[in-house]
Amino acid sequence: MATLPNMDAVDFRFILLDQYKKLGLSENELAVLLMLDHLLKQGNNLITADMLSLKMTLKTKQIDAILVELLNKEYIEYAKDKNGIRTSIEPIKKILYKRFQLDIAKDRQNLLSAERAGVLSRLYAYYEKRLNRPLSPLETDLINNWLEEGFDEESIKAALEKAISDGRRTLKSVDKRLRAARRRDDIEKEGYSAVNETYSADIEHTLEIAKVRWVDGDN
Repeated sequence: MATLPNMDAVDFRFILLDQYKKLGLSENELAVLLMLDHLLKQGNNLITADMLSLKMTLKTKQIDAILVELLNKEYIEYAKDKNGIRTSIEPIKKILYKRFQLDIAKDRQNLLSAERAGVLSRLYAYYEKRLNRPLSPLETDLINNWLEEGFDEESIKAALEKAISDGRRTLKSVDKRLRAARRRDDIEKEGYSAVNETYSADIEHTLEIAKVRWVDGDN
C-alpha cells in the first residue's frame, strides 16, 4: 500500500471547506465548526454557545441548536479529562482525514492506471511494428503480465530487440531473455535468484491449446 501523507501536516480547515457539503453540513454549521477550531487553538477547553455568540453574528439560541445537531451527527463531542469537560472536534477531524486519505489513494490509483494504460499502448504498438504483424490476445496478455511482474517498459523493448538480433521473433523468445536478464541481475546483486529462466509451462500449455503459431521453434 502506498504511504499516505502525515495528517499533522494537513490543514483541517482546508479539508473542511472542501468537504462540508458532502458531509451534509450547512453554512452555519460550517461557521460554528471553524470558530470552534479557532477557539480551541487559542487554548479554550469548554466552548459554550454563549462564548461562540460573542464571536459570531448568530444568536445564542441558534448556536445552541447547531451544537446539538453537530453532536447528533457525531461531528463534535464533549470529552472528559483530568481538567474536566472539554469541547472536542476530533470526531469530524478523523472523518475528514479518512476521506482525504481515501481521495489521495484513489487519485494515485487512477494515475497509476492511466500510466499503465499508456505503457501498454506504447508496448503493443512497438511490438507490432517490430514484428510486422498484429499481436494475438494471448500475446497482449503476456506483455501485461510482464508489467505485473515488475519488468519495465525499456527492459521489455530491449528484450525484443535482443531476440530479433538473435534471429528469434516470438514473445516466447522475449520472455526467456527477460527472465535470463533478471536472473543475472539478481545473482549479481543478491548472490541467488528465484527466477526460473524456463519459459512458463502454463503459458506454453495455453498457447498450444489456443493453437498459436510461433514463427520459430525456440525451446
